[in-house]
This record gives sequence, structure tokens and C-alpha cells, in this order.
Amino acid sequence: MPAGTEIERKFLVGEPPPDLERHPSEPLRQGYVAVDDGVEVRVRRKGDRHLLTIKSGSGRVRVEEELEIDARRFDALWALTEGRRIAKTRYRVPVDDGLTAEVDVYDGDLAGLVVAEIEFDSPEQGDAFEPPGWLGREVTDDSRYGNRTLAVEGRPET
Repeated sequence: MPAGTEIERKFLVGEPPPDLERHPSEPLRQGYVAVDDGVEVRVRRKGDRHLLTIKSGSGRVRVEEELEIDARRFDALWALTEGRRIAKTRYRVPVDDGLTAEVDVYDGDLAGLVVAEIEFDSPEQGDAFEPPGWLGREVTDDSRYGNRTLAVEGRPET
């Protein structure tokens, strides 16, 4: 796989693991500076880090480049994201085969929505993954659950 390639699967979570709060977590705030057909540019505050991310593509395999930026630049770009923002807490929950589920519990207008993403080293590893019982319906290929769509259009009707 080329550098900067992201391989992941995304699932709805109806009932998070009962011990979710004991897992490492951090608040995330992200906003979209630009969204176009298949390309997005976002800024994210992750704990005390500030990141600029460019993503291209959809589904399980996408191109992703992430750059650390300073707080001043983040604030300037954040102002451009009005109306295209999300807030969530991300928990890192170990699952089988040494993998980690990033469980996102959304805040604000998206409160009550919980999704989990698992990243893989190869498409084959992703295909072979057997989700634990607490993961619900897979939404990897459902664009309504992409963060960009959630930020722009809000919570999907199910």
C-alpha cells in the first residue's frame, strides 16, 4: 500500500462496552475547511494537538495525509469551518488480533450517535476481521456516517 493510505471499517455501536469509560480517551473537535467530490480538508483539535488533514476517496481504502499545525494557524482555519463542525470523545478500545477500535461518542447536535472505526494494515486483514458482538451494523460504505457528511448534513435518518 502506498504511504498515506488508510484502510478502515466503520460500525454503528448501539450499546458500547460497559467499561468504555476506563479506556483511554480524548476530546476531538474538527471542522471542514473544504469539501468537494471525494476530497476533504479538515482541521482537528485532538487533545492539545492541532492537525490539518487532507483525505481523498471513500469506502475502506482512502488516501490520507495529516500535518501538525500550530494553534494560531488552527484558530485561523477553524473560523472557516462554521456550519461544518463536529465534536466527539474518542475512546481507544482493544479488540482481537492486537487491533484497536476507535469508539467515537458524538456531542452536540449528534449526541447519542456512537460509531467505531478499526484501522488495518492491509485490505486482506480488513476482510478477515470478525467484529466483536458489541459492534453493530457496518456503515463503512454508507456515506451518511462519514464525519464530513455528519458535519455538513447532520445525523442521518435511519
